[in-house]
Amino acid sequence: MGRNLKPKHRASRRFNENVADTVKSPLDKRPYPAGQHGPKKTFAKVSEYGRQLLAKQKAKAIYGLLEKQFSLTFKKAQKMPGDIGKNLLTLLESRLDNVIFRSGLANTHRLARQLVNHGHFEVDGIKTDIPSFKVKVGQVIKVKPNKLKKTYWTNLTEILDKVETASWLVLDKKEMTITIAGLPNDDDLPQNIQTNLIVEFYSR
Repeated sequence: MGRNLKPKHRASRRFNENVADTVKSPLDKRPYPAGQHGPKKTFAKVSEYGRQLLAKQKAKAIYGLLEKQFSLTFKKAQKMPGDIGKNLLTLLESRLDNVIFRSGLANTHRLARQLVNHGHFEVDGIKTDIPSFKVKVGQVIKVKPNKLKKTYWTNLTEILDKVETASWLVLDKKEMTITIAGLPNDDDLPQNIQTNLIVEFYSR
């Protein structure tokens, strides 16, 4: 299974946004792209293609996907009725690793993916360790009982009251379950991804 191993902090500096979801952002000290020229480097005007490419690369960085994974998701979005951009974000938000992140049980996409890969969760009672697994409304994700003894989960229970959960998810902090109450609405979808540019990129 392919993984995006590119440096997240480097990507944050490139997009001038903390796409790594980390508490400490590299932009606090170095709010400019990486490279030997540093903040003095000047950039030529970005072409329309460049803007489209940058929007796509940014979305990939946020969700931690490789090109093949992202393009396949886009093709699925194209086949769905309705707005392609919204379909794309809905599919990305419906990934199991993203649901773990949005529920607050992991503070980064990368950590959420790692927890899924290591078999910490069941979906409707079935062990599921595929980060790209698409959840459906009504499904229940549960932390496996034998994993709750791990240090990560014992430490997390102490700070669950501070955890923020997306409005389309219901987190039971006592039972350590996540119920998919619905699909994300327009307000729940990321506002920092220009889906129109991504659609234009793949429509060339």
